[in-house]
Order: sequence, then structure tokens, then C-alpha cells
Amino acid sequence: MIALKSFIEMYKPGIYIRSIMIGEDIEEDREYSFYGNLNDQVEEVCHKLASDPKLQKGYHAMGFSQGGLLFRAVAQRCPSPPMKNLITIGSPHQGIYGCGSTCTFIIQWWFRRLVYYSHIQQTYVVAQYWHDPIEEDKYRQHSIFLADINNEKEINETYRENLQKLENFVMVKFLEDTTVYPNESQWFGFYASGQNEEVLPLRETRLYEEDRLGLKEMDEAGKLHFLSVEADHLRFGVDWFFQEIVNKFVV
Repeated sequence: MIALKSFIEMYKPGIYIRSIMIGEDIEEDREYSFYGNLNDQVEEVCHKLASDPKLQKGYHAMGFSQGGLLFRAVAQRCPSPPMKNLITIGSPHQGIYGCGSTCTFIIQWWFRRLVYYSHIQQTYVVAQYWHDPIEEDKYRQHSIFLADINNEKEINETYRENLQKLENFVMVKFLEDTTVYPNESQWFGFYASGQNEEVLPLRETRLYEEDRLGLKEMDEAGKLHFLSVEADHLRFGVDWFFQEIVNKFVV
């Protein structure tokens, strides 16, 4: 993040960039990417944004991987200061089911059986956006973060209204992703309920058809932008980043 911040500042002199840190230092920030409650982290980010005088007229938010998921929660829960464009890069908007090359079969086997226990939900960040398509009822009942921000427990009209205030919602998917399963989650797609083989694109999901988050309305208004990169998770080139992201949606 520090390197990207420096690149953008060199490319666009005078631009103000606030890189959000969770906790008091880099070590805590790294730790909180694995452990802690995402709801508390969203609240912390909202407070930091609201207390920054340079952001009060509005800002563009950019989140990488699970950071994009966190920033979407900020957009839905904290409309002040106003978020103008939301850019999520490799973010699992419909959650994940599996952890690819980052863990072993045995770890996945145990995780799938323990993930919705309260202690696991409260402690491990990845558990809070783990979406089990085979046991959807258990997911909706026990997920403390993703099921809420995706309006799958009940429809929170404030979430819908706040998300629709965005001018643009940009989602970048990595076509060869070995971290986010399924990678279609980066565009709000996910497995059809009851199995983990058929993947539905956003426009065929219950979330879209019932317009539980307002995404259908935003899509029809031209606010949704779906970009892709032929690479593994977060492996993008600097030229692409500036041409497709910074020039079009940041300044």
C-alpha cells in the first residue's frame, strides 16, 4: 500500500491520499488482517474518515482483496463523509468457499466444520466472509459480517440507500485467481445454492434478482463497472492500474 500510494502521488502531484491503518502500527495492521472482528474494524475506519478534515467534501475509496469488502461496508454504514467512487480489487463480495493454494485439504476440512461457531466468527477475519453454499441457512444465521452487509439476514434499507449514493462501483476480478474461490465472487457471483460446482454470475443471483442491495438498480443506471485481469490474485501491472483505475475513477 505504501508503494502504491507513492506511485499515485508521483503520477498525480498534489493529490491527497489517506492510507487507512487498522490499529496503532504496521504490525497491528497486519495482525488485524487475520484476527479480530470486521465490524469493529469498519467502525474504526469510519471514525478515521469522519475525523479527517480533508475528506469532508467526499472521497474515492480503493480496497484490495478483503480491504475492498471492508470499504463496501463503510459505504453502506457510514455515509458521511460521502464516498464517491468505490474501487474493489480482487475483493470477495459474495465471500469465499475454500482457500485455494493458501491452505491444505485437512485445514479446509476442519474449517468448514467449525467456521460458524461463535468463537471462530468473533476471532478469525476470514471466517466472517466464509460463505457455505451447501448450508446457506447456517451461513445466514451465524455469519456476523458478510450475511449482514449483503442483506441476506433481512433487508436493511439504509444499506441499499447508502450504496446507491455511489457515483461508480468498480469491481476488478482476477481470472486466474488461486486465493478467492470462486473468483466470480469478485464480481458478486457465487455458487448456486445447495452445491459448490455451478457458479452463477451476479445477474442470476438471488441478491440481484430481488435487488436486496440495490445492485440491479445501480447496474441499470450504469454505475457498476466490471474489470478483469488475466492473472493471479492482485497480480496487476502498473500501466494497467493507472490507465484503467487511476485515470478513470480516481482523478
